[in-house]
This record gives sequence, structure tokens and C-alpha cells, in this order.
Amino acid sequence: MSETPTAEPVLPPAPGAADYVALDFVNSAIALPGGQFIDLLGTPASTNQWLAERGLAPPDAGVQEMCATQLRSLREHVRALFAARVAGLPALPAALSAVNDALTRAPTAALLYWDEKTGPYRAAPCPVNEVLDHALAALAADTADLLTGPDAERLTGCGSTPCNRYLLRHGRRHWCSTRCGDRARAARAYARRAR
Repeated sequence: MSETPTAEPVLPPAPGAADYVALDFVNSAIALPGGQFIDLLGTPASTNQWLAERGLAPPDAGVQEMCATQLRSLREHVRALFAARVAGLPALPAALSAVNDALTRAPTAALLYWDEKTGPYRAAPCPVNEVLDHALAALAADTADLLTGPDAERLTGCGSTPCNRYLLRHGRRHWCSTRCGDRARAARAYARRAR
């Protein structure tokens, strides 16, 4: 499989990705026809861009390869949890541990600060070295919200081979994009003609 290090969108966001960044996160590794593969977190620069576009890191965060690797690892664990949920199977303990570990990386309450001119205010601590922890915690929290919330029943995998993206089903739609829907319909029509 070839890996393209670009962060350019190849497909529109899957249904539900606007509501759950966790869907967008698992769908950042895209399998395309012809054995092509695009990883939007494939390089530190593309990872930094992906995080910044979603408000999870400042544009100049300077993500390093170690951080990108941790994000890709969490993505695979979240993908495993989504696959287990869709298939109605028990979750892998390692995937649960990875998400729970990410959930505990960042404080949940905004701390109290004091500005000499304006007085007290609350804000989440986020020095540059904690950007990754906050991004991991936010992605894990969104994953937990999706898997435990009312939309969990709508979570499904794209029904078009070889697509590996997840979406929230609306009605009978089982495709992440028009492109995948067209490919699935064409495959069904070809199978009918071949019979």
C-alpha cells in the first residue's frame, strides 16, 4: 500500500464527523480502491495540521514523530472499539486501557489563574509540552461520549469495499460518501449482470 503524506481531504467528512471528532479521528486513515492508502496523521507536519484544524492544538505546536505515533496508536485502539461496537463483540482490553489512559492525561477542570490587570480567571493548563496530552484526552473523551451516548446505535462501517471509514447511519444510508455509495451500487449492478 502506498502512503500519501498529504493532509488534503480526499473524501468529504463522513456523516456524524461534524458532531464527533472521534469519527473524524478514526477516519484519518483512509483505504482507497487500487490498494492506495492515505494517512492524514502520517507525518508530524500533517498531524499538526490535522490537530490545528480541529482546534486540538495550536498551528505552531511543533508536533514531533513521537507525538504523531502516539496519536496513530490511539486511533487504532479507537478503531478497534468502533469495530467491536458495530459487530456487537466485547471490546479488546488493550483498546479500553488505551482510551482510559488517554482520558486521564489531562485535568478535567479549568484551573484558577490570576492576571495582575484583570484579576482571576479560569483556564485549562496547556503549556506546549502538554498539547499532546490534551489532544489525546479530548479525542478519548469524544470516543467515550459516542460509544456510550444515544448515537452509538447509529455507528456503522462504510458498506463499500475497500473503504474502512466509520459513520453515523442516517436511515438506510451505509456509505461514508457519495463516491462510496456509487461504487457499491455499481458493484451490485455488475454482480446482477454477471449472474
